[in-house]
Amino acid sequence: MTFNKGSLILVDYTAKVKDSEDVFDTTIEEDAKKYSIHEQNVKYQPKLVSIGEVSYPVLKGLDEALAKTSVGDKLTVEVTPDKGFGERDSGKVRMIPIRKLGEDAEKVSVGDTIEVDNKRGIIRYIGSGRVQVDYNHRYAGKTILFDVNVIKSLESPSDKIDGILKNRLPVEDSKISFDLKDKEVNISIPEEILRADGLQIMKHFIQLDIFKFVPTLEKVSFVETHINKQSQEKKPESKEKVVEEKSA
Repeated sequence: MTFNKGSLILVDYTAKVKDSEDVFDTTIEEDAKKYSIHEQNVKYQPKLVSIGEVSYPVLKGLDEALAKTSVGDKLTVEVTPDKGFGERDSGKVRMIPIRKLGEDAEKVSVGDTIEVDNKRGIIRYIGSGRVQVDYNHRYAGKTILFDVNVIKSLESPSDKIDGILKNRLPVEDSKISFDLKDKEVNISIPEEILRADGLQIMKHFIQLDIFKFVPTLEKVSFVETHINKQSQEKKPESKEKVVEEKSA
């Protein structure tokens, strides 16, 4: 069984540069720690991929390979630059005056990623009063190897909604809940992100994705529950009645 365009699947992968064996990305926390690329604020979980779609994309070469797989497949996918991060373009390597870096001029070193003129680049060389900035992608011109495990195909409306919420909401999976009935779904927003920056944007993309991948639904509602903390404060203990027994 292969996957059709628009299929939602979950995959685990670890990615490395072919010629250097440099591991730079993974969905698996154990691998992140093993290769010293672990980040504390990253939510390690299987990646949600929409085959042939821009909603949850991967590199073109990986997308094409995944379309030909089945659940349970474990494989290594080789992605060449033309279907990966692109070929290197020498025209994107510039020498600029170091003063353009402002206050950061004395802090940067070779290999750092900086932003100049609203463009992100990598410092390749620092000379007398000038720096060489490479605006190519860090892995442009590199062939990438992905060790992939195809875990699950999301078929039911419930599985698709669950996958979308786990991808879009920056909270532990155990705090994600929703109620799906007929053509309507009510999604509970976890209390810890009720005041988070970008919550409205999150909700916007969640409803777009749900209507796209579960077209039978007619209504998506977000439930925000606010608790009166004062009412939960410890209440005064009630006085207990003391009954004295009197001897005759």
